Amino acid sequence: MRDWWLRALLVLQRPRPVFAALRDDTREAAAERAEPVLLIILLAGIATVLATSTAAHLNDDGSFGGVLIAVWAFLVGSLNGFFGYFILGAILHGGVKAFGSQGSYRRSRHVLAFAAVPIALSLVLWPVKLALYGGDWFHTGGRDTGAGGLAFDLLQLAFFAWAAALLVIGVRAVHGWTWPRAGAACAFAVAAPLVVALVLSSV
Repeated sequence: MRDWWLRALLVLQRPRPVFAALRDDTREAAAERAEPVLLIILLAGIATVLATSTAAHLNDDGSFGGVLIAVWAFLVGSLNGFFGYFILGAILHGGVKAFGSQGSYRRSRHVLAFAAVPIALSLVLWPVKLALYGGDWFHTGGRDTGAGGLAFDLLQLAFFAWAAALLVIGVRAVHGWTWPRAGAACAFAVAAPLVVALVLSSV
């Protein structure tokens, strides 16, 4: 199990051997990486909900204090993480199966989880955001609406792009596929959150 905690960090620097280790999909191997996977999906879920427009307008009416925002981020983020893990995992599994994978749904979910490490890592931006702008991140028209806020938004997008790239690397490493084949297999799993975000932003 200790090896998988180390791999959760190593995936940021040397992703290929980490994903290659996921080829071992026995029950024992899957159990050893269950705790790192759980933590990753929880943190990635929290990071994702904090990046939404809902979070940006959470305190517009002044009813949410710091404690309530933290509770909201944990509860909604946890649910979001589990939803993404199983739903996006299923979409990814469908994509890789369409391109000839014989692997399990569980392995597809684990590939997705380790690819999401950069999203979980993006939480490191929040202490800096709060130190600079405080609660302005959670209501409309605060100090975060300028160039500084835009810079943080771009950094957040970079973490998501990093995760998408890791997903393609992971699928390629696990299956030994070419880049085009791995990219095509991941296309729906990468596109699905973007489509949902666009739909929600237009409502």
